[in-house]
Parts: sequence; C-alpha cells; structure tokens
Amino acid sequence: MRAEHLIVDFFVDLRLSRRPQDRVPDALRLPDMAAAYACQEALVERLIAHSGGARIGYKIACTNAMAQQMLQVDAPVYGCLMSSVTHPSPARLRASDFTLIGIEAEFAFDMSADVPPGSYTAERIAAHVGAAFPAIEIVDHRLGDWSRYDALSLIADNAIHGAWIPAAPYAAWRELDLAAHAVEVRVNGELNAAGQGQAALGHPLNALAWLANELPKQGKALKRGDRVTTGVCTDRVYLAQPGDTVQADFGVMGVVEIVIE
Repeated sequence: MRAEHLIVDFFVDLRLSRRPQDRVPDALRLPDMAAAYACQEALVERLIAHSGGARIGYKIACTNAMAQQMLQVDAPVYGCLMSSVTHPSPARLRASDFTLIGIEAEFAFDMSADVPPGSYTAERIAAHVGAAFPAIEIVDHRLGDWSRYDALSLIADNAIHGAWIPAAPYAAWRELDLAAHAVEVRVNGELNAAGQGQAALGHPLNALAWLANELPKQGKALKRGDRVTTGVCTDRVYLAQPGDTVQADFGVMGVVEIVIE
C-alpha cells in the first residue's frame, strides 16, 4: 500500500500547490484498477477535507475517441464530482484556480432513482433518469502533457477533474435524439469546436449505462440524486485563457457560459 499512499500525497500536493511536474515517478506506478480507484477515493476525501462540500455524483472520462487518443487509454474511466468545484451557469472562474483549463462540452443527467446492480443498456438506464441538461467540465492537470498519464494514474487523479458548470435542466429531453444532437463551443463569440452527443460512446445514455455497469465492480452504485456528466462531445478540447468568455451551445437544451478572469 506504500505506493498508493504516496501517489495520493503526490496528486494532492500538485492540486493544492498547482505545482507542475514532468511525470508520475516510476516508484508511484499502481498495480491495478482497484488500487487506482482506492487512491481516487482517498484523494477526493482529502480534497473535501481541505475545501469543504460533498460528493455530488460522477464524471465519465474518455468516452470520446479524441479524448482516448489524447490520454492514450482505450476505455472509459470515472471520477467524482464535488460541490466545492461545481458552479451553476453562467459562471465566473479565476484562471489562478487552475493549472490548465480544458473546456469539455458534455451532456449530463440527474438520477431520479437508485440503480441496483445489473446489466444496463441506454434504454434500461433511461428509466432511472430524471433530468438531462448541458454542462461544461473543466479538465485540469499538472503533468505538462496529456500523454504523461496512463489509465491508472488518470483514475488516481480523479480523472483530472477540475470544475463543473451545469446549466438548467431541459424538461423535454426524452423527445430529443441526443446522439444526433449538435453542440457548438464558442470562444469570445467565435466558433471553436463542434460535435454531437454520439461522440460519447455513441450516445450519452450509453456512457451512463457504462457507469451503472462499472460502479458495482468498485463496490458502488448510482443513487437517487447523483449527477453524472458523460464526457466531451466535441472534436477538440479548448484550453481557455484569462479574459475568455466560453459558451457551449446545446440548441434548444440551452447554453452553458463561463468567463475566465
């Protein structure tokens, strides 16, 4: 367990100090996914002890082929959403609170019922969903380059979650084809990135079903009230800078806006 304790210390220190590091030291390499998620649990507990708040749900990472390529992983992973770094749209955020401000436009869901262990598809998991809404996740890391993570260190660092900006729920979401639903990211009024919901494992509900199937492997389950963001659905991740106004436009579902100060 020594390496596990040390990697938690390593990532907590980088997060709180915003100190960059070239790579994860070889001595801190983790043996398997169970150890990586145990490290994530400990890291989140440490961050909550430092900043307050509570766990509010999950982020799913690497549901998009572009994101998998950037991070050199071949399957999704999940992290924890925390109230201390969740800001309703429109939000004003300080650049100094981040090392890197990667903008990911994502479809998100509120769970309306507990999800017992089982085998879930998009259709089955939809019965446990109350609301759907647009969101921006900010991904933030301190290793200089995405490729310096592997899947296990990515998990241990809470899937490089930096902040989350949800918009208001869209009541008629079940009437939409979320796979074909278009999303555009504008920076200071100019189109920067575009995509559709199908970028997230073919459909945002596929990503949610993946999470429902994955959590029991780590002794967890989706619960009523959990909020879940399902992964970037555009063709690129914009790295925001001080002075930027960023909008993720989900058409009839609404717009998520953040200003970086």
